[in-house]
Amino acid sequence: MAERLVTGDDAPGFTLKDASGKDVSLSPGSGRNTVVYFYPAAATPGCTKEACDFRDSLASLQSAGYDVVGISPDPVAKLAKFAAAEELTFPLLSDEDHAVAEAYGAWGEKKNYGKTYQGLIRSTIVVDPDGKVALAQYNVRATGHVAKLRRDLKLDA
Repeated sequence: MAERLVTGDDAPGFTLKDASGKDVSLSPGSGRNTVVYFYPAAATPGCTKEACDFRDSLASLQSAGYDVVGISPDPVAKLAKFAAAEELTFPLLSDEDHAVAEAYGAWGEKKNYGKTYQGLIRSTIVVDPDGKVALAQYNVRATGHVAKLRRDLKLDA
């Protein structure tokens, strides 16, 4: 299992393809706060709920200085379909080999219906403008997560 990040760690830089096939990068010193959230699979009930919550909170997050990117192991074509269906206006990034999820500690052992397997752990990492981890949350719930994140970041509800 990948080691989880904690506040103060250097956030791993990355470049991944977005839903349109364009490269999107996060590198240290981007000058913006970035909410990087990992979700298991596009167009599933929980992931749709979480993505729509981020979509609905995007304007207020951005006005508070936070960009949002969602990362899943889905291929670009599935992300494009998901983004269009749900009218998502922030980047969804494809991490098919889960290398970025592993670097962020969001890939590891999961249990479901008594079975243990390796998979994506629903997680949110907030990266500060200097490329440091400002907040790391693992095994988050899809429903209500954005509201909790806003409280944790001390943003207006």
